[in-house]
Amino acid sequence: MSDALRRIDRAWKLAVLLAACLAAAPPRVAAAADLDSPIGEWRTIDDNTGKPKGIVKIFEQGNKLYGAVVKSLVPTPPNPVCVACTDDRKGQPIIGLQFIRGLTKDGDHWDGGTILDPETGKIYSCRLTLEDGGRKLAVRGYFAALIMGRTQVWDRVE
Repeated sequence: MSDALRRIDRAWKLAVLLAACLAAAPPRVAAAADLDSPIGEWRTIDDNTGKPKGIVKIFEQGNKLYGAVVKSLVPTPPNPVCVACTDDRKGQPIIGLQFIRGLTKDGDHWDGGTILDPETGKIYSCRLTLEDGGRKLAVRGYFAALIMGRTQVWDRVE
């Protein structure tokens, strides 16, 4: 093979390798678009201490949003389960527990579903609203009416 053909062959291989690397890397524009949705991982904050409590993942399934516990950030007994739960989640491991179910987009928020408090086993109506350009998530659990509840603000895990 001549030197010119070797250089063309090498340049072609480099171009293919570069294209493969660029295709594998997530585009920065897509990451910014994620700020328009609560889908992703969030750091929950303990109401009493104000310190991070856990990591939850919000995901879409069948055009509805769900949330599950991914990780505890506080000391817990090994493999804790939802003792207080009274539905199909009773006795299920806390890590992996689906505690947000069935939210749909409604304008600038997501609601129409429920949120479970694993510590009490109580199930509330739920509303999610993005704040601070999508870096924070206001999670409101309520009963009867939206004004009868409380809101936690979670931080997006980046």
